[in-house]
This record gives sequence, structure tokens and C-alpha cells, in this order.
Amino acid sequence: MKKSLYLFQNGELVRKDNTILFKNEERQRFIPVENVNDIYIFGEVDVNKRFLEFASQKEICVHFFNYYGYYVGTFYPREHLNAGYVTIKQAEHYIDNGKRLWLAKAYVRGAIGQMQQVLKYYRNRVDKGRGHIETVIATLDEQHERLEPLETIEAVMAVEGNAREWYYSAFDVILGNPDFVFEKRSRRPPLNRLNALISFGNSICYTMVLSEIYKTFLDPRIGYLHASNFRRFTLNLDIAEIFKPIVVDRLIFTLINKRMVTKKDFDEQLGLKTEISA
Repeated sequence: MKKSLYLFQNGELVRKDNTILFKNEERQRFIPVENVNDIYIFGEVDVNKRFLEFASQKEICVHFFNYYGYYVGTFYPREHLNAGYVTIKQAEHYIDNGKRLWLAKAYVRGAIGQMQQVLKYYRNRVDKGRGHIETVIATLDEQHERLEPLETIEAVMAVEGNAREWYYSAFDVILGNPDFVFEKRSRRPPLNRLNALISFGNSICYTMVLSEIYKTFLDPRIGYLHASNFRRFTLNLDIAEIFKPIVVDRLIFTLINKRMVTKKDFDEQLGLKTEISA
């Protein structure tokens, strides 16, 4: 089974014969290319044209992140599965407002359903705040019902935003950890540790979905909930909405509640000496 390769060390990634070699001053590591699904690069890693040609030949997406974990971009090899008919149908469903609305609502329904599953899992596992979690679950039911009569993508996105805001209000109840408080959703930059974990996890989720789309005939540039504009990829953003609660948020809760990530660990990793406030 192919796996994702994560590189956090600095070094060089090259093609060596018919496999991948990662090397730096400390070591060399051969990586069988047949076992690689995609590559995530977080360290200062040099790649050359020969390696990228090899990655393209082996249908491997390479995702790049900067020093602070922000997503930079993806080397997306030339599509190996091409079907003009599928692309035409994707565009047709985007241009047709009724079809696009149906798909956008389906993504949001899926996302709300997964949020509720996460909340139900923790409802009976927290000592305090069960009442608030019940309220949020009920409110998400209401948001779900509001979707049906909507006639614009903007209105659908507003419902998704309201649902997620209610969902996020339960995070402090689930965690109960003063070192990882939610406060409010903040991005670019995230203003506290929990928001930083959410943003980082979401970025990984978006790229994971992008790698999976590459294995299909779908064009990742044509999304439905997120407008297809001058951004390169949008379909992965749509699909990731369904998976973020169960993949990203559940993982974050586990890491914090089981103290696999602590305030000290987090701040030392970022080289911080003071509270995150800006």
C-alpha cells in the first residue's frame, strides 16, 4: 500500500537510478518509489528538474510548505487520466445554477453531518458542558434544514459558516484546556495555538484530497461550493469540508486531550518564548 512521505529535515531530494534518494550532511535514505503516494515537504529541501520529471512519470504529487507550516503550493504532474467528457460535464454542472446548488448543498450537508458525529462522540465523554454540546447538535439540525429552500451559493456558504461557528463554540468544552483555547477562528496568521493546529491540519487535509483527485478523471480547478476563479484548485476545498471534522478535528482533540501535544512542545517547536498573540 502506498503511503504519504513527510520530510521535515533539510536536505536534497533526487532521483537515484529508479528510486528516490533523500540526503543531507547526516545521512542518506533510499525511498522505494513504488511505496510513495505523495510527498509533503516542510524542511528546506532542494529538488531538481530530473527529480520532478521522475515524480511526474510516477504520478506523485509534491506538496510544499514554508518554515511556519503554511501551504505554499503543489507540484501537480500532468494529468494522466484525461476525459474531455468528464471535464465538459463538470463545467456544465458549474454553469447550471440548479446542478451547482445541488452539489454545494450536498457538500455542506456532509460537513454538518460529520460535525454532529464528532459532537455526539464527545457528548458523553466530557464532565461539563454536555448541555452546550446538545444545543449545538440541535442547532446544526436547524442549519441543515435551512439549506433546502436556498437558491444562491452565497446563502449556502452563509449557512455553512454559521454551522461551523456553532460547531467551533463546542471546542473549549471538549478540550477544557487553558493552554489550547479557541476564542474565535483566526487565520493568516492564526492568533493562538488551537487555531494554528486547525489551520495546519486543514492545509494537510486540502492537499490529501488534492492527491486523491489526481487519481480520478476530475478537474480540481472546477469546484462548486467554492467559486472557480483565478485560484488554481477549488474542488479539493469542497470535498475537504466533509473530512475536516473527522480527520483534522478529531486528531487535534486526541493530541491535546492525551497530552501528546503540550503548550511547551508547541512553543518550543515554533521557537516561541512568549504567548502567541500576533
